[in-house]
Amino acid sequence: RPLRGPPWAHIIVSCLRIATSNPSAALGRRALGIHLTFRSLRRPLPPAPPTTTTMPLTRFIFPGGGRLCRLLLLAATSLALTLPSTEGFAGRQSGVRIRADEPSDGRRSRSRLHMNLPGQVSKKVIVTGAAGRTGSLVFSLLDEDPRFDVVGLVRSEASAKKLIARTKCALEEVVISDVTQMQFDNVDGRDSHPWPYALDGAEAMVICTSAVPQISKLSVLKAVLKIPLNIMTPKKKAINFRDLQFKYKPGQYPEMVDYIGQKKQVDFAKKLGVKHVILVSSMGVLDPNNFLNQIGKDKNGDGHGDILIWKRKAEKYLCLSGLQYTIIHPGGLLDSEPSKSELVLDVDDALMEREKKAISRGDVANLCIAALTESGGRSVSFDCIGSPVDQEGDGPAKVKSAEETFQEFLSTGRTADYTLGPKGM
Repeated sequence: RPLRGPPWAHIIVSCLRIATSNPSAALGRRALGIHLTFRSLRRPLPPAPPTTTTMPLTRFIFPGGGRLCRLLLLAATSLALTLPSTEGFAGRQSGVRIRADEPSDGRRSRSRLHMNLPGQVSKKVIVTGAAGRTGSLVFSLLDEDPRFDVVGLVRSEASAKKLIARTKCALEEVVISDVTQMQFDNVDGRDSHPWPYALDGAEAMVICTSAVPQISKLSVLKAVLKIPLNIMTPKKKAINFRDLQFKYKPGQYPEMVDYIGQKKQVDFAKKLGVKHVILVSSMGVLDPNNFLNQIGKDKNGDGHGDILIWKRKAEKYLCLSGLQYTIIHPGGLLDSEPSKSELVLDVDDALMEREKKAISRGDVANLCIAALTESGGRSVSFDCIGSPVDQEGDGPAKVKSAEETFQEFLSTGRTADYTLGPKGM
């Protein structure tokens, strides 16, 4: 229906029509919409100019409309051509990352929209062991944080599927590689770039790999059969968990994963140009008789064990690599909710003297993020546990964030002493 009123009113209405129309239309469709909109104006089009001189579009449509009409038309055209699409698309536009798998029901899933401030560039971080219970938490936090671009390194295709299902990350954010089999040397010039291109440009690496023991089913059966006898014996627990035996899968021994594998990761970080390596290790490394060192050994002390000893050797290798490092020694890891306990940081197994020396995996993940953002180029190695918080009043207990705790510890200038420990560690 033709519009009534002066030309400048027609322009304003046209601007509103264009701005509220579907911005996901193609460029040609937008141009057609502009054309059809302005056809509704009652002013007839002037005859073609007698000369071949180029005439501005605004002057051609509104020969007497004045400067205001021309400016409004140019503004409307610019607005129509620059409005972003409302449909999901892969890639980056103006610092915004939107992925094609955005839910269509209006819900924004985790890590589907990353927005940076003008001039801000995301920091690329590689997380190894990203499918593990601690590694997946670190990966999820980085994937949700607009300050970071994360790539997860996993050992197998099954681990990759598990990570994608758990975190809903994009396929290109996961790389499959067994750290114990890493071979990045150029063999006879056959491949000058043997690693996936997705790992290029990383500035930091978070190492969460660790040998994982499997419980012996036979030892569980024996422990269950002993329960009636143990119950009848005073001051004896129904199940003595020290009687349970563990073993490692072939090729996944502590020496292979926690020492050789982590050494290869440090070497690879140097090849990639990574500047900062964060290593999640374990507390209790100064005690060679720690129970964890007995896992994987038989009664005679033979077998593949000594996980804390191999971890300590890998830490020393990282310290001598020339890279900036943050080495985190958590106590017993719990699958509990993070940020519910007060984080306590110390060095050289001083926290082993405490009765409670456990920490949430989520708190360890938060400390990894704090190390990425608050280190300030300084290297440090520390132990960490969670301490219960005293409830004051009816409100929730106040707990310092991982960033605040990490900053306070850095200000003390303390770090682990790697001259301590038995010989050979």
